[in-house]
Amino acid sequence: MQRRAQREQPERAKRLTRVLVCAAAVPVMLVTAGCSSDSGSDDGGGSKAASASASASPSPTVQAAAYRTLPEACGVLTKKTLKELAPKAKSGKEGSSDDVASRASCSWSSLDNNGVKGSQFRWLNVSLLRFESDTTRGPGDKLAEEYYDKQVREVRATPGAKSLSAQALTGTGDEATAVRYDLKKKEGTFKQQTVVARVENVVVTLDYNGAGLAGDKTPDTDALMADAKKAAKEAVLSVTRANGPGAASGSPSAPASGRPSAPPSKAPSASASGRN
Repeated sequence: MQRRAQREQPERAKRLTRVLVCAAAVPVMLVTAGCSSDSGSDDGGGSKAASASASASPSPTVQAAAYRTLPEACGVLTKKTLKELAPKAKSGKEGSSDDVASRASCSWSSLDNNGVKGSQFRWLNVSLLRFESDTTRGPGDKLAEEYYDKQVREVRATPGAKSLSAQALTGTGDEATAVRYDLKKKEGTFKQQTVVARVENVVVTLDYNGAGLAGDKTPDTDALMADAKKAAKEAVLSVTRANGPGAASGSPSAPASGRPSAPPSKAPSASASGRN
């Protein structure tokens, strides 16, 4: 019996060892499975976080336009200036516009009729066009600069223009060009003066022409140009004043409004066809 008990003790010890080993293996497997499960969860969460971060990225921004409005077109010139340039004009004729804060124009027609001694005719027109900043098209001042260049080219290419000359002006906005030429019509020879100026994101086009009709003398071209330059400076100053002090000092970058500015094709035209 003693020998049998001695033989069974090693057997029981072996069985107990195997049980303990198996029992110890179970937590290890559970831990391994748990780690594997957590790792998969982290991967999924990381992808979602990256996706959310990408979708929450800030929208493209562009420098806000300096000027947000336009002055009343028929009020950009003083009464004194209007009296000098268009003495017989009773009032200005406002051009049609679906958004006067972006585009506006006004014209004055003056006829000093002296009967058999002839007549003096004057026609004055001011057009204003403001460009908004846009994330796809660019800052408002750059869009205005492009339109300014286009406008000057169109004026210089006026069909039928004779004795045409152009000069850059200083002291009239950020940039300005004055163009003069003669244009013959059945009523007589018209002396045309056009000043195109840009101030920040606004383009001002001023047309001024004069003619001596029914045998009256032709007006002095230099005098007409001097008057046109003076009027253009006043119009530019009116644009600046309409937007308040400090409007052109620069605004911090901000999301564009998304509202497109008026395309050049819809702007008040300064082409020969629109002039008297």
